Amino acid sequence: MTVRRLTAVILSACISVLSLGAAVDITGKWTASFSTPIGEMNYTYDFVLKDGQLTGKIHSSTFGDADVLEGKVDGDKVTFVELMDGSIRVEYTGRIVSVDEIAFSREVGDFGTEELTARRTKPRSPNP
Repeated sequence: MTVRRLTAVILSACISVLSLGAAVDITGKWTASFSTPIGEMNYTYDFVLKDGQLTGKIHSSTFGDADVLEGKVDGDKVTFVELMDGSIRVEYTGRIVSVDEIAFSREVGDFGTEELTARRTKPRSPNP
């Protein structure tokens, strides 16, 4: 194997490893506001990502608090379940668009599907 070819193989392997490590850590607070058949919904998601497993808390202005269930992040794909109002299964599928944006589709029991965009909440800087 020539030096040039060996260098190309090593460079290609390094790029592959780096692209795997470039997955976005979605740990932190995210917010979303979206229209539904029952009115405007305001949500806060507090995600914790560890080894591809997604956990955390969900707060809805209408339905209160719930846990992130069955959560998983695989590359740019995000999936989890919310038990809305303690009994209605809401299945989320999403795609990480950027470090600050996730596009979600959520299936709300037998009621239908809704689209929303969650945006990362930036920490407030202290006043000078």
